[in-house]
Amino acid sequence: MARSDRLLRLLQAMRVLPAPLTAKRLAEETGVSLRSLYRDIDSLRAAGARIEGERGYGYRLVEDFALPPQTLTRAEIEALVLGLAEVRGMGDPALANAAVSALAKIAATLPDEAEQQAMHAVSHVFRPQARAPLAIDLEKLREAAWRERAVAVRYTDQNGAETERVIWPLAIVYTERTLSVLAWCCLRQDFRIFRGDRMTSAEVTPESFRPRRVALLRDYLAQLEGRLRD
Repeated sequence: MARSDRLLRLLQAMRVLPAPLTAKRLAEETGVSLRSLYRDIDSLRAAGARIEGERGYGYRLVEDFALPPQTLTRAEIEALVLGLAEVRGMGDPALANAAVSALAKIAATLPDEAEQQAMHAVSHVFRPQARAPLAIDLEKLREAAWRERAVAVRYTDQNGAETERVIWPLAIVYTERTLSVLAWCCLRQDFRIFRGDRMTSAEVTPESFRPRRVALLRDYLAQLEGRLRD
């Protein structure tokens, strides 16, 4: 691993993990020896990072030179914390990890008092019931939507009938208990909503539908809004 990448990985570990962090814990997280870890901390300090602590006592990142300072009101901080907490409860592991990482980066750019507000926010999310489990790799499906690649899915409808079809994934929508995929169904030649927990498999194909995703999604959302108004 290049040294610059290692230093960025160390910074991210200090943003995300609860402080104070022992040198041993940081060395394990970044995959280096204790000697290299101490040198890396010295390098970060020399570059402008405020890192409190010393050998034997643990370390805490106080000010992060790699991120610009942010000025947010208390209400804005509460909104961010609440929104990211909601993302963590969506049952999507990739987005949950991203939410933790994003909050750590935001908190690292705040003044001390505002950082405390972010880490000990008043607003919380409580979900007594977990979302319906998924049998598919949601990250693969999300990547297919970004790259505008068709996906071959096996799907079980509400009556228990299983079908195989090719879809163009347009968006992933998170509802209270489930998530759904807004898509163009190549079999029906029309827009369809597929519940994620009813997909038993989803494989990305070489077929591309670029650059139609944004236009199709705009048309589908307009169609759905029209139905709500009628």
